[in-house]
Amino acid sequence: MSTEGLVARDVFRTFPGPDGGLPVLRGAAIDMLPGEAAAIIGPSGSGKSTFLHLLGALDKPDSGTIRLDGVNPLGLDANGLADYRNRQVGFVFQDHHLLPQLTVLENVLAPAWANGGRATPEVAARARLLLDRVGLTGRLDHFPAQLSGGERQRAAVARSLVLAPRLLLADEPTGNLDSRTASEVGALLLDLGTEKPCRLLVVTHSLELASRFPRVYRMAEGKLVPAGDGVSS
Repeated sequence: MSTEGLVARDVFRTFPGPDGGLPVLRGAAIDMLPGEAAAIIGPSGSGKSTFLHLLGALDKPDSGTIRLDGVNPLGLDANGLADYRNRQVGFVFQDHHLLPQLTVLENVLAPAWANGGRATPEVAARARLLLDRVGLTGRLDHFPAQLSGGERQRAAVARSLVLAPRLLLADEPTGNLDSRTASEVGALLLDLGTEKPCRLLVVTHSLELASRFPRVYRMAEGKLVPAGDGVSS
C-alpha cells in the first residue's frame, strides 16, 4: 500500500437502530494524492458526513482501512490520536465554531495551543499570511461578533490550515452563506486546500460548488461512485 496519499478501503459503518442496526457505509473507498481535491454529493442521510468523520478520526469504522500518508489513525493511542486530529487533519464545518472570546488572530492560532502547545514564530507568521490570503488582514483584532458570516467562515478556513495539515475536510462549508459569499469561500477552499502536502475533500449539497471540483463522487448505497457529467443531488 502506498505511503503517499489518503487511502480508504472497504469502510463499513453501522449505527444502532430498532431493528438491530442501520447500515450507513457499505464498503466506501477513496484514494487521494497531495494536491488533489474532490467533492461528495448525495441526499441527506446517505453517509457523506459519516465518511468524513471517519477519515478525520472523529469516529471509528466497524471495519476497513484508513491511512493518511502511511499513518493508520486507528492504531494510535489517545495522545497520538488527539495530535493526529489536530495537526494532520483540518476541519471546516457549516458553522464556523470560532471562540467568541478570542480575536480573529487568536482563533486561527488556537490549534497550536492545543494539548499545552504554543504558537511558534513560524506558525504565527503562517496565521497572518493565511488571514491575508482570505482577505482578513484588517480584522486581526476583531472578535467573531464583529464579523459578517462570510468573514467568520473565511477565518475558519484559515484556522483549519494554520498547522499545514495533510488533509482538509469540509462538511457543508458554504451551507450558511449567501450565493456570492459561498462562491468566494468555495474558491478559497480550492485555492488553499490543494497546496501540497494537503488534499481537500468537501461534502456539499451545493451543485455549484461541486461542479468546481475535478473529481465529484456521489454517495449511493453506502459507497462512493463517480458522479459523472450530470452532477445533481
